[in-house]
Amino acid sequence: MSLSQAQKKAFRSIGHHLNPVVTVSENGVSENLLAELNRALTDHELIKVKLALPERDDRAAMITELIANSRADLVQTIGKMALLYRRNPQVNPKLSNVTRFENHHGRH
Repeated sequence: MSLSQAQKKAFRSIGHHLNPVVTVSENGVSENLLAELNRALTDHELIKVKLALPERDDRAAMITELIANSRADLVQTIGKMALLYRRNPQVNPKLSNVTRFENHHGRH
């Protein structure tokens, strides 16, 4: 699924206020990391991932691997942060960052 520019803009606005829920270290992708990533995407749909890797090329490769393994869409990367989205048709509205913040769009 490819996100439209309007969707990406709305998700970036929501994502700005999120804290990372998954951190990828130099150890790479493990089964536990993928399990946590999938749980977070299922619960929250839109999540921030911190990539604790010093090299830009390593971070890009890691993002590609995470997206391939989680079937998520990349919304944005800034430095060592990546914003990922995966739609969940049976999401809990109290957990979904998209549902909880859909009318905020950065305004308080």
